[in-house]
Amino acid sequence: MSKPHSPAAVALPTDQELVLKVIPMPADCNANGDIFGGWVMAQVDLAGAVLPARHVRGRMATVAVNEFIFKQAVKVGDILSFFSRVVRIGRTSISVTVEVFAERFSRQGEYIKVTQATLTYVAIDDQGRPRPIPKD
Repeated sequence: MSKPHSPAAVALPTDQELVLKVIPMPADCNANGDIFGGWVMAQVDLAGAVLPARHVRGRMATVAVNEFIFKQAVKVGDILSFFSRVVRIGRTSISVTVEVFAERFSRQGEYIKVTQATLTYVAIDDQGRPRPIPKD
C-alpha cells in the first residue's frame, strides 16, 4: 500500500505580517475529525482585521469575503500562522489578503499553506454607517 501524498513544505512569507498564531483543539473539529471550516473562517476574519484597524482607528465591520480557498485540511494540534497584507485602501474600505500556514504537530519546523482569503472591511460610525478612513 502506498503512502498518502503529503503536501510539500513551503517557506513562510517575508512580504506579509504575522498577525495571529493559534492552535486548534478537539472542540473545533467537524464530524470527520478535521478542524471545522467555519472555525478557520472566524480565525481568518480576526486575523484579517488586524492591519485595517491601524488605518481605521475606530469601529469597522467585515463587508465582504471576496475569496476563500481551503487548500489543505487543518488538524488538531497544528500550529497555525496567519499572515496578512493590505491590498487596497479606498475612501471607506480596506481589503486584505490572509494566508494561513500550518506547522503540523508531528512535523515541527515544516509549514504547508492551508488557507488563503481576501476580505474587505469598512470603517463605520457609531450608527453603523460607512465613514471615511482617516488620512495619515
